[in-house]
Amino acid sequence: MFYSKKFKKFPNIKHCFFSRRGGFSKGIYRSLNCGKGSKDNKKNVNRNLSFVSKKLKIHQKKLYLMYQTHSNKVVIINKKNQNSKRFNSDALITKLRGVALGVVTADCVPIILYDTKNQIIACIHAGWKGASSGIIENTVKKFKKFNSKNKIFASVGPCIGLKSYEVDLNFYKMFVTKSKNNTTYFLKKNKLKKLFNLRKYVNDKLVKLKVKVDHVNHDTFKERSRFFSYRRSQKLGDNDYGRSISVISLTNFSQN
Repeated sequence: MFYSKKFKKFPNIKHCFFSRRGGFSKGIYRSLNCGKGSKDNKKNVNRNLSFVSKKLKIHQKKLYLMYQTHSNKVVIINKKNQNSKRFNSDALITKLRGVALGVVTADCVPIILYDTKNQIIACIHAGWKGASSGIIENTVKKFKKFNSKNKIFASVGPCIGLKSYEVDLNFYKMFVTKSKNNTTYFLKKNKLKKLFNLRKYVNDKLVKLKVKVDHVNHDTFKERSRFFSYRRSQKLGDNDYGRSISVISLTNFSQN
């Protein structure tokens, strides 16, 4: 389990970037696989989510996850929709207390956010597709719709690192066509491959939106014993992969 030093100082929230350790799944999903979309035994995934809920001291039904599609869609959870079975989005926002928002990842970037002025929390699933299509900007816009006077903090969790993220030249050209400034997120590996700095790409978007950012900086691809990795599972020829969960919740008490 990993924590943001900054977020640890806020008394009104609980958070955690969970590793793959401490759960009940077996084989390629060992052990804390929280991916409902994986082919893992559903009972084990459920036990893993129960473990996460207990760590945060909330009821499992109050742990909200998304059906993630690498989109730029944001859902606000309120009293009207809090009993929905499924949220199709790549970001969740709420002002509700005693609930937790979770994002599952296996190389993509988990981001948790907290507006200290207005007591609003959010989580974002930011892969390159979602990040380049505006998931971060859309989430911060929703914060500002609640109240334009805000103070938003973000913690960027474990994700694939620069030296692990090989991309082809078509990927590189696609980003540079969008903006020449995007060349700053790439390093040359060889004639056919570049290395992409997804963490920096996400960080700079948050900074541009005047969000205060800190990092829980781990490489999910490299740190095999700690994290699940989609890319690593592909290289190993596995037929599926587990997902780690990152969670934030607003506690039931309010600080005046």
